[in-house]
Amino acid sequence: MTHAACAAHEMGSWHPECPARLAAIHDRLIITGLAPHLEYRTVPPAALSALERAHDPAYVDMLQRSVPASGYHVLDPDTLMCPHTWQAASHAAGAVIAATDQVLAGELDNAFCAVRPPGHHARPATAMGFCLLNNIAIGVYHALEVHGLERVAVIDFDVHHGNGTEEILAGIEYGAERVLMTSFFQHPFYPYSGADNPMENMVNVPLPAGSDGARVRAVVDEVWLPRLEAFKPQMIFISAGFDAHREDDIGQMSLIEADYVYITQRLMDLAQRHCGGRIVSSLEGGYNLSALARSVECHVRTLAQL
Repeated sequence: MTHAACAAHEMGSWHPECPARLAAIHDRLIITGLAPHLEYRTVPPAALSALERAHDPAYVDMLQRSVPASGYHVLDPDTLMCPHTWQAASHAAGAVIAATDQVLAGELDNAFCAVRPPGHHARPATAMGFCLLNNIAIGVYHALEVHGLERVAVIDFDVHHGNGTEEILAGIEYGAERVLMTSFFQHPFYPYSGADNPMENMVNVPLPAGSDGARVRAVVDEVWLPRLEAFKPQMIFISAGFDAHREDDIGQMSLIEADYVYITQRLMDLAQRHCGGRIVSSLEGGYNLSALARSVECHVRTLAQL
């Protein structure tokens, strides 16, 4: 799932969250011969009503009014808007919504949303950390409120704690019976949160800099999966950040492509046991273009079982 608008958003030549990220992924899927085996679908923008389930309506309105005619509008030191940003953000959220609809309808086994800007730092009424709209949280609300699912799981394997997703979902009115979020992330590290579990439906696993694949795989098997098995999700959403790769200088973790294959396969197996394989994954971080492209290829190849 993708849209050309997602490549038009940019925050300056200095910024690591750049349009070249999507180009690198696209090129890698072609070069490796994976692209012809995938079904590419373009997506509409998200409806305002869908955005406002996860975000304060006044915040959504502010974003729309803040689109600059030229240049940049600064939302926080890391997060800027250019004239194309609102369209990119609304299509990124729209991708997760469309993927949710089509996976639940049985049109697709699963889906990967190759979109930007990312979303997992976006709080209910605040942009931060390159993120404006919380794509995954918007998708979760859509699955719960529009499709009536009773149990939805969120898995976040970005190098940074998904503080925005946690804030939106930790206090969700449905309670811990309906949403479970599991994550690992480097700590202490931006955004300097996640050291504790604020609600029983949050399973945070802070890891020190230098943590490698063996340590992460143990977290998946010994911490995540027992909670997820007990929860029995009807659908799985993945905040797929690839900046924990050892070649990505934005963090200091040491994962390699094989680790992303392992995590993805374990989640695939879980999904087959509990929810008919229904997974929607959406791109978060990953800023070394080569490592990002290779890691996404492995993630998508595993989702497609190719």
